Amino acid sequence: MNKKREVFLSVDVETSGPIPGEYSMLTIGACNVDDPEQVFSCELKPISANADSKAMEITGLSMEKLAAEGWPPEVAMKRFHDWIVKVAGEDGTPVFVGLNAPFDWSFVNFYFHRYLKSNPFGFSALDIKAFYMGVTGSTWAGTRSSQMATRLHPTQCKGDHQALHDAQYQAELFRLIQDVAQRQRS
Repeated sequence: MNKKREVFLSVDVETSGPIPGEYSMLTIGACNVDDPEQVFSCELKPISANADSKAMEITGLSMEKLAAEGWPPEVAMKRFHDWIVKVAGEDGTPVFVGLNAPFDWSFVNFYFHRYLKSNPFGFSALDIKAFYMGVTGSTWAGTRSSQMATRLHPTQCKGDHQALHDAQYQAELFRLIQDVAQRQRS
C-alpha cells in the first residue's frame, strides 16, 4: 500500500458567532504550512442575519458589506475545495491545521457538508494548541498564541483577526513547534 504524503494546511476563519448554522462563516484564510505564500482567501455572504456583537467587533467586518460583496457560500466552498485538492496533489492527503482547530473546523466542516456534501479534510483536524501541549508539556492556560510566541519566537507579526494573516501566523507557529519536536527526537 502506498502511503500518501501529508500536506498540512493552516486554516483560519472569522465568524459572526459561536456555532455554525445559526451564525455565519464570514472569511476563510488558508495557507500551505510548508509554503505559506501558497494561499487561499475569501469573504462569504452571510447565511443568516445572526451576529454576536463581540464577534463582529473582533473581526471588524460588516454583515451588510459581506451580503453585497461576499462570495455565495457554495462558490466559496467549491473554490476552497479546488484549492485544497490542487495544493495536496494526487499524492497528498490534506490535513487541516488550526489554532483552536475545533472552532474553525466546525464551521469549515459544516459549510463543506452543507454546500458540497463532503469535506476534503475528512472528519478531523490537527489542533496547534494540543500539539504544543504534547511537545512542550505546557498547561492548557499556556497555549495562548502570545504564550507560544514568547517561547517559540516567530518572526511574523502576531495574528490580527484577518483570516489569511492568522492562517500564515499559525503556520509559522506550527513549523516552530515541529522544530522543537524534531530537536527532542534527535
